[in-house]
Amino acid sequence: MGTLYEALQLILQVVWFIMIVHIIMSWLINFQVLNLRQPLVAQLWDGLNRMLEPLYRPIRNILPNTGGLDLAPLVVFIIIIILQRALANNAGFFYGM
Repeated sequence: MGTLYEALQLILQVVWFIMIVHIIMSWLINFQVLNLRQPLVAQLWDGLNRMLEPLYRPIRNILPNTGGLDLAPLVVFIIIIILQRALANNAGFFYGM
């Protein structure tokens, strides 16, 4: 069961990292530091969007429209933090303590 705990923590950490990369890349694209006409940047951006859109879409459907401000990543960050803390608080269950 300890392996399951560690696998779940790893998955949450990887999602966290991918979201950070996506957010930083979106800032760089919006401030025109990165150009989507470059093939590598466009492929990376498309891949990140395809990975994260299934997480963001249900939350965007629930949240009110805030115009240009997307609050879905913030909500997903909060959910990830809650899940990580819940796993850490129940680690004894996974390790049989």
